Amino acid sequence: MKAQADQRNEAGPADGARRRPVQQRSQERYERLVDACAALLDEAGAGALTTKAVAQRAGVPIGTLYQFFAGKESLLGALAARNLERYLDRLARRLEAAPPRGVPGFVDLAVEEFVAMRRAVPGFGQVDFGLVDRNSPGVRDGEHLLDRTLDNNTAVALRLQALGGALFSADADAAGPPDAGRPGSTLALRVALEAADAVLKLAFRTDPDGDPVLIAECKRLLGRYLADGPPGPHRPAADTPH
Repeated sequence: MKAQADQRNEAGPADGARRRPVQQRSQERYERLVDACAALLDEAGAGALTTKAVAQRAGVPIGTLYQFFAGKESLLGALAARNLERYLDRLARRLEAAPPRGVPGFVDLAVEEFVAMRRAVPGFGQVDFGLVDRNSPGVRDGEHLLDRTLDNNTAVALRLQALGGALFSADADAAGPPDAGRPGSTLALRVALEAADAVLKLAFRTDPDGDPVLIAECKRLLGRYLADGPPGPHRPAADTPH
C-alpha cells in the first residue's frame, strides 16, 4: 500500500512551483513560504492572501518567493499538493497497520484521516486538496491547483484509486466502458469526494471540531455508495394504459 501512495497520475502536476529546491537551505525557505501561506490562510482567507504578506511572514525577500512560485495560485497549489501527499502517506500507514476488509472500511479510514488533518493542520480549512471556497476572490482557477488538466477532485480520486489497490481493482477490470459509474471507478470516487466535501463542510460549519454525527453520516453515505453494485440497465417506463 505504501508504495502505491507514491504513484502519480499521468497528466502531470500543475505548476505549483517554478522550481523545486535542491539545497537544504533552499528547501527550508520553500517550506517556510508554504507554512506562512497556510498560517495566513487561517487568519485572512484565500481572497486576502498576497505574496508580499507570505514573504514577510516567512522572513524571506519577495524575490526569493518568486524564484520558487509564479504567484498566489502557485503558492496555493504547492500547499494543496503538500496536503495531499501528507494525507495519502497518513492513510497508507493506517491501511498497512489495519487493512480494511472492504470498501466501507477504506472509507472510514479515509474520512478519519481527513478529519484529523482538518482539525490540526494549519490552513486546511481554507485549502485542503483545493480551495474549500471555490469562489474565493482573487483566485483565477482554483479548480486546477493539483493538475493542469484534471480538476482537483478527479486528481485526488485517481490517487485514492491507486492507493485502494485490490479494493477497487475488481471494479476497474469489470466489463464495460471505463468509469461507467461502477463502484471504485474514477467517476464514482469523484462523485464520492464531491459528496464528502459538502457533508464535511457542513460538519465543520456547525462544530469547530466537526460534528461527530455528520462525520458518521459522511462515512455511511460514502461507504454505501461505493460498496453498492453497478447500476442496472436502464429500462423505459411502461406505457400507461389510456
